[in-house]
Amino acid sequence: MGHTRKALRTTAVGAVSATLVAGTALGLAPTAQAAPNPIRFVDITGDGGTVLKANVVTPAGSDGTHRYPLLVMPTSWGLPQVEYLAQAQKLADSGYVVVTYNVRGFWQSGGEIEVAGPPDIADASKVIDWALAHTPSDAGHIGMAGVSYGAGISLLTAAQDKRVKAVASLSGWADLIDSIYAGRTQHVQASALLDGASIVTGRQSAELRQTFDDFYSSNLAKEPELIAWGKKRSAATYVDQINKNGAAIMLANAWGDTVFPPNQYADFYEKLTGPKRLEMRPGDHATAELTGLFGLPNDVWKDTARWFDHYLRGEDNGIDREQPVQLKSRSSGGYEGYPDWKSVAATDRKIALGGTATIRSNVNSGADGGVVFLSSILDQVAQLPPMASIPLLPRRWAAVWQSEKYAQAQQVRGTATLHTTLTPTKESGTLVAYLYDVGPLGLGKLVSNAPYTFHGRTPGKPFGVDLELNSTAYDVPAGHRLALVVDTVDPLYIEHNPSGAQLTFSSPANDPSYVSVPLREQ
Repeated sequence: MGHTRKALRTTAVGAVSATLVAGTALGLAPTAQAAPNPIRFVDITGDGGTVLKANVVTPAGSDGTHRYPLLVMPTSWGLPQVEYLAQAQKLADSGYVVVTYNVRGFWQSGGEIEVAGPPDIADASKVIDWALAHTPSDAGHIGMAGVSYGAGISLLTAAQDKRVKAVASLSGWADLIDSIYAGRTQHVQASALLDGASIVTGRQSAELRQTFDDFYSSNLAKEPELIAWGKKRSAATYVDQINKNGAAIMLANAWGDTVFPPNQYADFYEKLTGPKRLEMRPGDHATAELTGLFGLPNDVWKDTARWFDHYLRGEDNGIDREQPVQLKSRSSGGYEGYPDWKSVAATDRKIALGGTATIRSNVNSGADGGVVFLSSILDQVAQLPPMASIPLLPRRWAAVWQSEKYAQAQQVRGTATLHTTLTPTKESGTLVAYLYDVGPLGLGKLVSNAPYTFHGRTPGKPFGVDLELNSTAYDVPAGHRLALVVDTVDPLYIEHNPSGAQLTFSSPANDPSYVSVPLREQ
C-alpha cells in the first residue's frame, strides 16, 4: 500500500472529521447560551504552566456555605469545552459542581497534544486542585467522566490520583494498542480520523506526528516503540493501581465502535476488582452518547448520573444491586443483565471449517467491514450493517464456510473466535475474518469481523492462527445460516500482503479448524 493512497485516505477522513467537529460544536453552543445555572468560563493553569480553557457550572443558589460533589470532565478528541454543557447543566441541577475543560493541545487550550500522556494526567489533577480552591466542591467526593478521549484520561487519572472516587468512561479505551493495532494490524480509517481531527482542531506534538508517520509506514523496526508508547497511555497497564485506589468504574461502549472496539473494554472490566459496571449498546464510536450531548433523553447519560448519585452522593438508587453487565442486542429487544462478562455466553457452538481453501491476496473480495462511523450508525438506527452476497463472493479471493440452517433463532453474545491452520507463500501477510448472518437468498449481514497480520513466517510452512472477532450481541433469525468469510483486503485496515501472495487454509485431522460462536442461554 503506497504512501499516496494513505495520504489521500487521511485527507478524506480528516475532512469528514472536521465536518463532524464543526457540526457538533455549532449544535452544542446554543445549549450553553440557555443555561439556567451559573456558568463561568475560566482559565486553569495545568501542568508546567499550560493554560487550559474550562467552564464551571455550579448548582443554582450555591453561595459557598455548602459543599457539593465535584465532577471533572475532559473533552473528547477535537471538541471544544462546550461539549458537555447540556449534561453539566443537568448534573448541576442535581447537586454537582461540574468543571469541563479542553485538554491541552486542542482549541484555545495551550500546549501540544500528548494523547493522554503524563502531562494530560497531571493536568486533570491540576483541574481538581483548582476546583477545590475556587468552587464549593467537596474534596471527599470527586468523580470524573468523559467521552472518547475524555474517557481515557478519566480512567488514567483514577490510577494516579486517589482523590477520584468514581469514573464514567464512555466510548473510551483501556488498551490503546489493542484498539488501533489489534491483530497486529493498523486500523487505518480510525487512525486517520483521529489524525485529521487533531490537525484541524489542535496542535500535534513532534512525538505524535512521528508516531502517526511510523504507524502508517508499517516500519516493523518501530513496532516496539509504538507498542511501548501505547501501553504507557493505556489504563490496562495500571489496572492494579486502579484497583488499589478503589474508584467505582463504569464503562460504556458500542458494539460497532470502529475506533475503540468493545473487546478491550470487556477484557479490562474483568480485571477490575472494585465497584464496576459494563454497558454495551448498538452504534459506533460515541454515537450512543451523542443525543445526550444535546440534552436529549439518553440511556448512557442517565446511567452515568445514577452511577455518580450512588457513589458520590450516597443515593440508594439501586444501581449497585443491578446486574453489573448490561447489554443491548443490535437486533431487537431491551437490555439484558449478567453477573459478569463470562456469563454473557452460556455456550459455544463450533462451525467446522473443513477442507482446504487457497485464496489470492491484494483484491477486495466484496466482503468488508464498511466505513468508519457510517456503517455502524446505519446498523444502529436502521439495523443495516455492511452486507455481501455470500454466493457471489469470488472464491479466488475469498474463502467461505457456512453452517447448516438453524431451526431456531441463535442469539450470538460475546466474542467469536477463529482457529485455523494457515500456510502462506510469503513471510508476511494479512487476513480479515468476517462472520455473516446469511438469509434464504444468500445475502449476508455482517455480525462481526477482525484482522490478523503475521510477519517473519517461513513460506510454505503451516502455522496455527487463533483470532478473536469483535465482541457483539446479534440475533440470527430461524432459517438463516452463519457464514465465515476470509479475505485479504479491507478499507478499514492496512494490509501487509506482498504482490502475488497466496494464503491456504486447512483443517488437519489432529487440529481441526473451526469458528466458535458464543450463544446466549435459550
